Amino acid sequence: MATPLFRKIAIFGVGLIGGSFALALKKAGAVVQIVGAGRTRQSLERARELGIIDAYTTSPAEAVDGADLVLIAAPVAQTGAILASIQPHLAPGTVVTDAGSTKTDVVVAARAALGSKIACFVPGHPIAGREQNGPDAALADLYVGKKVVLAALPENAVGDVERIAQAWRHCGAVIHALSPEEHDRVFAAVSHLPHLLAYALVDDIARKPHADLLFQYAASGFRDFTRIAGSSPEMWRDITLANQDAMLVELDAYLAQLQRLRTMLAAADGAALEAVYANAQKARHDWISTIEAAEKQTRQGGD
Repeated sequence: MATPLFRKIAIFGVGLIGGSFALALKKAGAVVQIVGAGRTRQSLERARELGIIDAYTTSPAEAVDGADLVLIAAPVAQTGAILASIQPHLAPGTVVTDAGSTKTDVVVAARAALGSKIACFVPGHPIAGREQNGPDAALADLYVGKKVVLAALPENAVGDVERIAQAWRHCGAVIHALSPEEHDRVFAAVSHLPHLLAYALVDDIARKPHADLLFQYAASGFRDFTRIAGSSPEMWRDITLANQDAMLVELDAYLAQLQRLRTMLAAADGAALEAVYANAQKARHDWISTIEAAEKQTRQGGD
């Protein structure tokens, strides 16, 4: 880019999500300086060693001083405290966003923390990730072709929402819009519940007296089903609790489905089981085909 989009970006949490955001914007030439902020100097120093950030600080005031954009990429339970710490130091024109996996709780926390400055906060959620955590897991191309949901507030200026969207587009992401409530209902079903199930299965196997034997014979099917159980327990604890209401709705629906399958199995009802399996197979094939078509369109410059 001839002229960088941002002079200074402050990132709270320079692990996988925040670090990948930084690397992508640097690769695109969209920012002059990136400052990292966080709880521990060790992680921040590592991020600087890796070239993810240009400088770091543990001072919220120093982090946001002169920043065009602030990204909060810490666990969702920390969002309110971080916003409260930077609120007195936010200058007019600074736009703030987050990368949290839940949105209604974040909006409540943001309103409480920012008060009259709430208009500067544009809630966001990049739909991308890996099982690894920390600065060493960051990738410059993590967001290429991935969705980023912006859950704009009524108070947000259109221009501020667009600035956040532009930042993510420079990372290679595709922008989508949902309300905070729609966001949490959707992701309870297709992201948060699957993580809970993966953790539950691995925990169940690990607690059995013959766990060593079971893990010895666990192969690719078990690995694929439980891959996401390698994610950060702290982060997913926060997400599960933050989206409690929607999670309980989805978990109850899944328990009812399991009870249906148990009834079919107990009755040796092969036809009913096959019908469920066939419906699931078709739905998954259709979903994969849709993803592949969208990715092909993105690669070829489609909208």
